[in-house]
Amino acid sequence: MTTRLRGASIASAIAAALTLSGCAVEEHQVKVDVASSGPIRLAVVPKSVGLDYWEKVHAGAECAASKLKGVEVTWNGVSDETDVAGQVDLLDNYIGQGMNGLVYAATDSTALIDVTDRAKSAGIKVINIDSGTDPQPKGVPLLATDNTKGAHLAADALAKAVGPKGGKVAIVAFHAGSQTNDERVDGFMKRLKKHPKLKLVSTQYSENDYNQALTVTENILTAHPDLKGVFAANEASDVGAVEAIRMAHKIGKVKVVGWDTSPDEVEGVTDGAVYALVTQDPFKMGVDGVNAAVGSIRDHKQLKDEDTGVALVTKKSLKRKRVKQMVAPTCD
Repeated sequence: MTTRLRGASIASAIAAALTLSGCAVEEHQVKVDVASSGPIRLAVVPKSVGLDYWEKVHAGAECAASKLKGVEVTWNGVSDETDVAGQVDLLDNYIGQGMNGLVYAATDSTALIDVTDRAKSAGIKVINIDSGTDPQPKGVPLLATDNTKGAHLAADALAKAVGPKGGKVAIVAFHAGSQTNDERVDGFMKRLKKHPKLKLVSTQYSENDYNQALTVTENILTAHPDLKGVFAANEASDVGAVEAIRMAHKIGKVKVVGWDTSPDEVEGVTDGAVYALVTQDPFKMGVDGVNAAVGSIRDHKQLKDEDTGVALVTKKSLKRKRVKQMVAPTCD
């Protein structure tokens, strides 16, 4: 169901949002009757498709729709989180199609503001999941992880893994400008103040690409051969960083705390290559995002922001029921 959309710069995304063609403006002037009793059509749009995290969001959205009457979910997204212009185009297309609701994760916190405004003007209900916009428009709830809390867990875990002597650590983040990325990086750095023996020597970006994560981690290891730890802020960053550490024969010597829980990442925890993972609840985001949209459309419920949960995954905590559901969710 997904399609590959053309890449473009963030600047062009913003320009496109500001200079809509006359045809597009006419389409967006058609109001959607959200009070109708007929079927509800929702577009659920992640930051990108392909990663395990977003597949869990998809599964949650489909799970929610399967338990509701007359709700149709269309799942689609760009292939790369950096394709901001592609996401703008995709969401504008759904506005033009007269969807009843958009449930989406913003690839860029500023470039997507106008898209949300256009949807609202057309009478389309908007729910942000995972990542919102800055500012977050009135009446548009954000259902997301408390990234600051998760980043604090990551910093505390890395300090414990490295040990009381401390040492040099690095961050492998993913996409500057993304709300989730920035909150994780800022939260981690602020929490390091409680661990003064950890010295942050480098912050690099994977652009949500495994190979890029591998390369930047290799560069960090070359520049700092005495590196003691890495905080990898999402799935691609974590898997790439771990492989670079493995290739350098430093598994166990360089401690890793990652983020998200793809099968490869969880295997890293069980085999000792990764000390811990910060897990979100993407399945819950998908479920609650669809339920929130439908509740607002059918019952005119007033929606609020929601903290969808965060936990630390270690060999020990993997046995807990709540952590199991976050790592390997089921619709039951």
